[in-house]
Amino acid sequence: MDRKVTVVGAGNVGATLAQRLAEKDLCDVVLVDIVEGVPQGKSLDLLEAAPVEKHDAKIIGTNDYEATRDSNIVIITAGVPRKPGMSRDDLISTNAGIMKKVTGQVVKYSPDSILIIVSNPLDAMCHVAYEASGFPKNRVMGMAGILDSARFRAFIAMELNVSVENTHAFVLGGHGDTMVPLPRFSTVSGIPITELIPQDRIDAIVDRTRNGGAEIVKLLTTSAYYAPASAACEMAEAILKDKKKILPCAAYLEGEYGFNDLFIGVPVKLGASGIEDVIEITLTDEEKAALANSANAVQGLKDLLKTMDY
Repeated sequence: MDRKVTVVGAGNVGATLAQRLAEKDLCDVVLVDIVEGVPQGKSLDLLEAAPVEKHDAKIIGTNDYEATRDSNIVIITAGVPRKPGMSRDDLISTNAGIMKKVTGQVVKYSPDSILIIVSNPLDAMCHVAYEASGFPKNRVMGMAGILDSARFRAFIAMELNVSVENTHAFVLGGHGDTMVPLPRFSTVSGIPITELIPQDRIDAIVDRTRNGGAEIVKLLTTSAYYAPASAACEMAEAILKDKKKILPCAAYLEGEYGFNDLFIGVPVKLGASGIEDVIEITLTDEEKAALANSANAVQGLKDLLKTMDY
């Protein structure tokens, strides 16, 4: 296969993501981790499933970045996962150091790659990768909006007892408690959910979406991985197939929505060159205020990074 995607981090998210990519027959996959034996074992296990799943993707597990050379896309999931009682922001110091080191290896072996960041705190880690890589802004992005929107869509489908395929939703802003689900732009077969669901139930669904990650951490005692892996895979597919797909992703803004020098979740067009356009939608004053509040939270994390030695 002439397309190659590296997944950094062979934990739950990384291994599940490697499985998603391979079973969709999107690309060959390199799974990298610092723990000896783990990426090799998981890759071999996935490879042995290929005859049953009927795909011919090559899957390599390694501790050496040499094997990642000339990757089209590098998806970084490496880092410390959340534990009960932890916010995503609690992970910032440890994961910033990991992100900086990993990005250096990525640049060395795949200088023309596109980076998709999954590690938390997501928006802050995008800044670390952006600065460490020196890549143009269209080639560094974060996976958050698709995951948050998928949770929103799932909860809408559960509320109305309809197919998730009929649901569409947008969640903007930072990947955390200040994220901005937009009921006005969320629909079921084109019908706004504001026409279908009472406001008190919409409010409850919005609140559950904001706390979707924490709900799973409380149950599993670790971070979610199936839905995050699926969300990152959708981004990779849009890029590899040059689909020009409009998806909510963490993107580097330079004036869009009134923000500068900040990674924020917004709708973007994803294609072969990465982020090909930032889609600006008209927001109400209330929505603008909520997005500004989310941006302030991201700015706070970015400012905190400046005080750290990682």
